[in-house]
Amino acid sequence: MWYQFAKVSAEEAATKFLTENDIDYVVMNPAVTIGPLLQPELNGSSSLIFDLIKGSQTFLNATFGWINVKDVANAHIHAYEDASTSGRYCLAERVAHISELAIILRDMYPTLQIPDKCADDKPLMQTFQVSKEKAKTLGVEFIPLEVSLREIVESFKDKKFANF
Repeated sequence: MWYQFAKVSAEEAATKFLTENDIDYVVMNPAVTIGPLLQPELNGSSSLIFDLIKGSQTFLNATFGWINVKDVANAHIHAYEDASTSGRYCLAERVAHISELAIILRDMYPTLQIPDKCADDKPLMQTFQVSKEKAKTLGVEFIPLEVSLREIVESFKDKKFANF
């Protein structure tokens, strides 16, 4: 909760400053960003996926927007190169519950022990919608979640986080 509060507060403060000083700006708000790893360690986003493939007995009861890191990079490049780009952009290829990711991963990697039970007994957190229309004006074509998941899992293997 504090992370989300800090992100919203920072965006509000930046928007206020930029507006008051008549400075053009673009805000990119990417969803949980996955895909091939550049760094040599796990981060918060990659840990969500790693927890699913490492043999955990349960999955988190959570719903997130998901986007490939390459789509986020392309959106930033377009915004930089096109002076007419302005405003706020929410970047998400899809919104999906962790259970949906578990199903996809189970189909892709049938030999892995992907959890099929939720970590709590509560109803699964509902999904929500994030429009892609404005982000598409940045030239983002959206790499499918399935491709992003395969890329990150293969990256875990390449970085020696996983051996299967």
